[in-house]
Amino acid sequence: MKTVTTIADLRAQVKEWKKEGLTVGLCPTMGYLHEGHASLMDKSVSCCDRTVASVFVNPIQFGPTEDLATYPRDFERDCQLLEEHGVDLVFHPEDREMYAEDFSTFVDMQVLSTTLCGASRPIHFRGVCTVITKLLNTVNPDKIFFGQKDAQQLAIIRRMVRDLNFDVEVIGCPIVREPDGLAKSSRNTYLSAEERKAALILSRSIRLGQDLCEGGERNSAALLGAMKDKLATEPMANVEYVEVVNGENMQPIDTFQEGDLVAMAVRIGSTRLIDNFTVGDPKITFAE
Repeated sequence: MKTVTTIADLRAQVKEWKKEGLTVGLCPTMGYLHEGHASLMDKSVSCCDRTVASVFVNPIQFGPTEDLATYPRDFERDCQLLEEHGVDLVFHPEDREMYAEDFSTFVDMQVLSTTLCGASRPIHFRGVCTVITKLLNTVNPDKIFFGQKDAQQLAIIRRMVRDLNFDVEVIGCPIVREPDGLAKSSRNTYLSAEERKAALILSRSIRLGQDLCEGGERNSAALLGAMKDKLATEPMANVEYVEVVNGENMQPIDTFQEGDLVAMAVRIGSTRLIDNFTVGDPKITFAE
């Protein structure tokens, strides 16, 4: 596995592969990788000739009071996982390589970025769209891979690719969970033992929502009321939002159908966790 730190070296290697007629998959990450990230690499390796993974904590998607400085980092550990899962090249740039001192060009999006996480993190998706655009322009991959845990991000990237005519296939991969149901996240490392136990209220609320949907519930208020009541049983849970939104435009809806999204953001202590399910997808399983 090769590691590069400059856009020029990344572009040069990909051009060589393209000259050979090889297909390229791209897995953008912020590092501190876990099994959820590994599932993206596995999917890319299975359907592309070469796989590129980026490990870059993107500063422009963090707000001034968010956890940029403390976001977990362990590049040596990341490289071990990436090599084990068949990644061919790792792109690990410095901030200044991605953003010149006078950088002033951003990619923004309306509508899809105004709800859910976008409501409380107003610059977040502008930062995501900008860095993904830069990676797409540099790598020119055939396919790009994202996890469904960040469902709003996935919807936004799909729309951006459509609107800006990027020649790439966006592939979403299912949420990977711990045996007890907690969605894998780099931020799970922030949780104390007591908080880790309390965090299970998210997946249990997701499962309750899925049970209600399977039973025929299609009224958003009724579904959300039940899920919020469930979340309220955990004293350590501070709910930021629980919403039902249209699966394509991320806007709230009063009644829902298969393909629509039920999403939540909940703080356990100081740690912000997200989880979701798409109506009609298989129910999650976990050890009680």
